[in-house]
Amino acid sequence: MFYGSIPALITPFKNGAIDRKAFADLIERQIEGGSSALVPCGTTGESATLSHAEHREVVELCIDVAAGRVPVIAGAGSNSTSEAIELVEHAKTVGADAALVICPYYNKPDQAGLEAHFRAINDAVSLPVILYNVPSRTACDLLPDTVGRLAKLPNIIGIKDASDDLGRVSEHAALTRDQQFVQLSGNDPSALGHRGMGGAGCISVTANVAPDFCAAMHQAFDDGDLETAQAIEARLIALHHAMFASPSPGPAKYLLAKTGICKADVRLPIVTPDASARATIDMAMNAAGLG
Repeated sequence: MFYGSIPALITPFKNGAIDRKAFADLIERQIEGGSSALVPCGTTGESATLSHAEHREVVELCIDVAAGRVPVIAGAGSNSTSEAIELVEHAKTVGADAALVICPYYNKPDQAGLEAHFRAINDAVSLPVILYNVPSRTACDLLPDTVGRLAKLPNIIGIKDASDDLGRVSEHAALTRDQQFVQLSGNDPSALGHRGMGGAGCISVTANVAPDFCAAMHQAFDDGDLETAQAIEARLIALHHAMFASPSPGPAKYLLAKTGICKADVRLPIVTPDASARATIDMAMNAAGLG
């Protein structure tokens, strides 16, 4: 069910509130561009600064606009296990196809704590869960042996790995060979390498601004046309890096504002890209042929 280019959607704001029209337009653009699923309320969606009511609103709006045309993987993580369970329950209630659940951040749980966290979610809600490991943001790392144990649970169906350790794709595969376990990259610059190691796709920041190119890269790989996949990736590599020329999702929103999709507004403590970052983003946009 989950493969190819999957955007980690930005959450558009206007006058401090969610811009529902811009979000709906963004979703339509993603579906038209060939994105294979949608992720609202992930890190790129500024989930950390959404209120609980806004979080639910964004997930519900994404499901309504997608209208079954592509699956919706609802961001549903928290550093509080009980709160994560509530968000996963909401995702199930409103019709999400799966939940993306980040490792608890700031708390710095050990492997036993991480396993207990995800086991509690698995036991509480019958909805497919994709583990989300991003050590650079959470200050904890979900190690392969723990992933292997969690993969045996009925509702844990995959992982978004942003550790940038491509060797883990093979480690996870070896540990989950008896399960149908989907591996998705969480880093655009290494997504093609992740596919080559056995991954199924990428939950992508870049796909917000270049959905057609990202989808085409994955499709070329699936078609066995590695030369075309590599050519597209070479075209996008500067853009991948530019998406973090300043704190994300500032760069993505800056580019989407230039194309008229939404305003560049972000929520504090994230700020809009400064002049130096904007110059880097503009150069990358032109290199990708989006200018």
